[in-house]
Amino acid sequence: MAAAAAEARVFLEVRRRLHSALLILGDPNEGGLPMDVCVTPTSLQLKSPGGCTELWLPAGVRLVPSSCRGLQHVAGDGLHLRLQARAEFCPNLISVFNQSSQAQGCCTFYCQSCGEIIIRNRKLLRVLSLPHENWGALVDEWCCHPNPFANKPLHPQENDCFTGDCFFLVNLRHDLQQPRPEVAPVETRCLSSENHLKMKPKANTKVICKRCKVMLGETVSSETTKFYMTEIIIQPSERNFPIIPRSQFVQSVIAQCLVELSSARSTFRFTLQGQDGKVYILLWLLNSDSLVIEALESSTSIKKFPLLEDLLKADSSSSWNAVKVLYQPCIKSRNAELASSWESDISVHCLTLPSATCLELLLILSRSNATLPPSLRCMNSFQKFPEIQGEPWKSAASLLL
Repeated sequence: MAAAAAEARVFLEVRRRLHSALLILGDPNEGGLPMDVCVTPTSLQLKSPGGCTELWLPAGVRLVPSSCRGLQHVAGDGLHLRLQARAEFCPNLISVFNQSSQAQGCCTFYCQSCGEIIIRNRKLLRVLSLPHENWGALVDEWCCHPNPFANKPLHPQENDCFTGDCFFLVNLRHDLQQPRPEVAPVETRCLSSENHLKMKPKANTKVICKRCKVMLGETVSSETTKFYMTEIIIQPSERNFPIIPRSQFVQSVIAQCLVELSSARSTFRFTLQGQDGKVYILLWLLNSDSLVIEALESSTSIKKFPLLEDLLKADSSSSWNAVKVLYQPCIKSRNAELASSWESDISVHCLTLPSATCLELLLILSRSNATLPPSLRCMNSFQKFPEIQGEPWKSAASLLL
C-alpha cells in the first residue's frame, strides 16, 4: 500500500482482550513523497525514495497482516487501518490497595517527590482494606439489635496499615521524622474508605514534607495520619529509595486506582477533588487493556517516543501499558453544572487527592491528549448521553499501568 508523506508518525494501539489493533501512519506534509508501508507480524516497514525505516514491535506482540481492513485516509491524521493482533497480558501488578506482601518485615515510608524518610523501619503486622462507604448501613440491615459499631472510628494500631481508595492510614509513632501538626478537635464517625474524607478539620492538619514542602497527607486524629498514595512510597527497609519520575508515578497510581475500583465496584465514572473539596477533573474509564506504541520517524532507527521521552532515559522500551479515559477539566468554573450533577450521582465515585496533585494530573492528561492523533483527541459521539453533555470530551490514553 502507498501513502503520501515525507515523514511518517506511527501510532499503534493494541487491544489485548479484543485481539485487535488500530494503526495510524501520520501524514504531516500532505502531498509529500510516495511511501510504501509493509506490515509484517513483528514489524512495520516504511519505505520511501529517501530510505527505509523499520519499527520493531515489542516482544509478545504479533500482527496478522492478512487481516488489514478499514483502510482510509483521514485528513490531518494520515492513513488509518485496523487489523488483528495478539499481545501477551502483562504480569499482575502489585496493587497499591493490597500490599500485604509488605507486612512480612520492616518498611520505610518515603516522600515520593524528594526521597525524604517519613517513617523509618515500621513493622506492619496487618495491612487491611477499609470497608466501602455504605458499610454502616449494611450492618444496620444485618443486625437485629442496635449497631455495635456505631460511632466507633476505625483507627489503625501501632503495627497496622489501613488502605482506602487512594490513601493509607497509619498510627503515628515517635519515628515520624517531621514534627506533628497541631490538630483541632474533630467530630469523627465510623471511618470508611470515603466518609472520613468528608470531614472538615477546623485547623490546619496538613502533613508536609520538611524537605520539599509537598503535602503528604493529613492528620485524622492525635494518633492516626492519612498519607495519600500519590505522595508516598512504601519500601522494605532493606531496599533503597526507588527513583521514579513524578509524572510516571502519578499516572501509575491513578491508573491502578481506576482499574481496581472499576473491577471491585463496577463504577467507571470518577470525580477527582482536592483536599479543599473542589472538583478538578471528571474521568470516565473506557478500557484498561491497551498497549500503545508511538513514534516519530526522525532517523533510520526509531528510538524515541514523544509522549514518554523523559521516561525513556531510564527505560528504552518503545511501548507502554495504558488505560484509556475521557476527561473534563473543572477548574475556573468550567463544566460546573456537569460536575454538580456527577457529585449527586450515586454511580459516580469520588477520589480525593492533594489539590496540587490534581493539577499535576490535569497537566499530564492535557499533554497526553495533545500527543494523540487529532481524530482521537475528542469523543464528540458521547454528546448523545444526557449525563455527559457539555464540552466535547477529551481522550487520553497515557495513564501508565
